[in-house]
Amino acid sequence: MDLGIANKRALVCASSKGLGLGCAEALAAAGVNLVMNARGTEALEASAERIRAAYGVEVTAVAADISNPKGQERVIAACGTLDILVTNAGGPPPGLWNDWDRDDFIRALDANMLAPIALMQAFLPGMMAQGWGRVVNITSQSVKAPIAALGLSNSARTGLTGFVAGTARQVAPKGVTINNLLPGSHDTNRTLARDTGTAERQGITREQAKAAQCKDIPAGRYGTPQEFGATCAYLCSQHAGFMVGQNILLDGGAINATF
Repeated sequence: MDLGIANKRALVCASSKGLGLGCAEALAAAGVNLVMNARGTEALEASAERIRAAYGVEVTAVAADISNPKGQERVIAACGTLDILVTNAGGPPPGLWNDWDRDDFIRALDANMLAPIALMQAFLPGMMAQGWGRVVNITSQSVKAPIAALGLSNSARTGLTGFVAGTARQVAPKGVTINNLLPGSHDTNRTLARDTGTAERQGITREQAKAAQCKDIPAGRYGTPQEFGATCAYLCSQHAGFMVGQNILLDGGAINATF
């Protein structure tokens, strides 16, 4: 399928690896020129060069911490006019409800709520002025079904979801769509670290830990960054203009809900 977005310009945050990289690759395959952002310079530059070589698109790599205003300023300045925005940031650490203080919540809000909002506020006016734009926020399945140990993530990402719910309806008349992608377990470094930790605690192999996790996923496996990226690219396409303010689960059926 031709997504109709060749020669558009996209910013993809946290795109040196994992789900962000999957999104960057899928957009590049559709002919989209990229601004890629992550904190680590080496991994980011390597991923950017690989995408340039594979797809022949323009790729600008900006190493910066998107969770703070200075990092946001650097990324925004590098983008210029933007057609597509994909926000993404690693989640805060797990714990119990009484493990966290105010500073912990502020850090979670900065990374997983306030940074995406700041980027939307920066780029939505230009998208609205040109009469076309796409925003995809990578959040979490915990927005639909809170995960007890992820109270910081539950709080921050749910706040972002509320902001998007209203904002998406305000910008839609100008040809701009905002939607959220809610990943479950995918084959990423974060999931690998989780399975490794489980294996060490339980005295089992990492493969056994992974198999135990997959038992709770009707699809019987983890998702891939490529699958996730393909869904993101579709939401950014010319074909998704009537999809507004939606929260789309990619969890292999793990959350059992009618809606």
